[in-house]
Amino acid sequence: MSAPVWSVDPRTGKQREQVAVEATAEEVDKVVRAADAARGALTDRTVRAAFLRTAADLLDEARDTLVEAADAETALGPARLTGELARTSYQLRSFATIVDEGAFLDVHVDHADATQTPPWPDLRRYKLPLGVVAVYAASNFPLAFSVPGGDTASALAAGCPVVVKAHPDHPATSEVAASALRRAAEQVGLPADVISVVHGFDAGLELIKHPLIAAAGFTGSIRGGRALYDAAAARPVPIPFHGELGSLNPVVVTEAAAAERGEQIGSGLSGSMTLGVGQFCTKPGFVLAPAGAAGDALVKSLTEAVSNTDAGVLLDHRMRDNFVAGVKERAELADVEAPVTPGSGGEHSVSPGFLTVPARRLAEQGPHDVLLEECFGPVTVVARYESDAEISAVLGRLQGNLTATVQISAAEAEGTEGRAGELIAELTPLAGRVLVNGWPTGVAVAPAQHHGGPYPATTSTSTSVGGTAVERWLRPVSYQDTPPALLPPELRDDNPLGLPRRVNGIREQQG
Repeated sequence: MSAPVWSVDPRTGKQREQVAVEATAEEVDKVVRAADAARGALTDRTVRAAFLRTAADLLDEARDTLVEAADAETALGPARLTGELARTSYQLRSFATIVDEGAFLDVHVDHADATQTPPWPDLRRYKLPLGVVAVYAASNFPLAFSVPGGDTASALAAGCPVVVKAHPDHPATSEVAASALRRAAEQVGLPADVISVVHGFDAGLELIKHPLIAAAGFTGSIRGGRALYDAAAARPVPIPFHGELGSLNPVVVTEAAAAERGEQIGSGLSGSMTLGVGQFCTKPGFVLAPAGAAGDALVKSLTEAVSNTDAGVLLDHRMRDNFVAGVKERAELADVEAPVTPGSGGEHSVSPGFLTVPARRLAEQGPHDVLLEECFGPVTVVARYESDAEISAVLGRLQGNLTATVQISAAEAEGTEGRAGELIAELTPLAGRVLVNGWPTGVAVAPAQHHGGPYPATTSTSTSVGGTAVERWLRPVSYQDTPPALLPPELRDDNPLGLPRRVNGIREQQG
């Protein structure tokens, strides 16, 4: 008999309701085969765009139900969740616009040219959807990175059906969102099975192994993501696995910046590291700040701001236990101090805090290396450096990240003093997004956005946020010397679909 799937209130640890049962291997197979059978229905871009917009509309109509369910399961609060839903709906509509435009198909037409060396045949290239995509929902974003989130939206935009493995922290929210998406599909004449949801740990494993799954997207822990990544690579036919696994998101504060606005930087850091009870994937979890008076002012400001931040509830009690154990392990290391002690804030909550350590302790391998690992929750580590050499030595030991930030002074920003340019150059290899005088929490859904980074931040070079996220679910194909009557409409000379394209290397003007 299949195990029940319960919705649990993290504020009390008590079960709310049984939402579903865990999917068996046979049920996963049935769902994936139904999704694969629906592939052809997604061919029409006009219908796909209408589907995405209708899905956004139905999610907005279900706002009260979605926010209530998500708050009951995550304790993230109605204000945060209402904003997340708005972001999710916007994301779907943005991908609808991308589908309408068609530039993501990357159409190239090169006519035969005997004058080239060697001669060119007639070549026509565009991109096709990979097939059924498995999406593994995130714990910390029950909407924007879960059932109706960016992985799902971008895969559907590419023309790929989606099977979502729901996160156990918000199964009721997942079912409400899935219902809205499936109804949206039916309203525009698509099979509901272009989007489905399964529950259960074993179902997730069956999903990644299924021969009809063509690619996967994941947001979660390094341990869980790496296990699925390895499983995807070990298949008889390996598949792309786009995983977001973990990120420390380092920040470097120059001495000039600390002297100029240390109080402001300290309060800003507090707001960023405690936002959402420290459960953002872009939380600044490690800060290099100067030793001496300027750095002291920053630490004082950070102490005051964090001390005035209330305890909060994490997404589940397992995460709470891991946080309490993780900060205790770090705080017990030699030369580590806790100006504000992070840890248990009660039976169901955690209190924010931060740790300080001399940067020299991190310049070489040793027991303090744990301070260079992500600790999920409202805590950050402030490493106090004595010299530029210590900054470089510590940065040289960091793994890949989603973001890296540098806080600089006004004069450094103008390039009249300091080494801001050198620091940006040192941070660039470490992250997919480099910020100057900002904070990394908050990821704009914009065309130029890149939400990804070197491993273990992600397992690929792609972004999971922004319009180019659609590229993950496509593959290019070229047709050579193909008779015009046999070409796909996207590649015909008369361009019946009005697609943006390059012909003989020159971009055509539209309209």
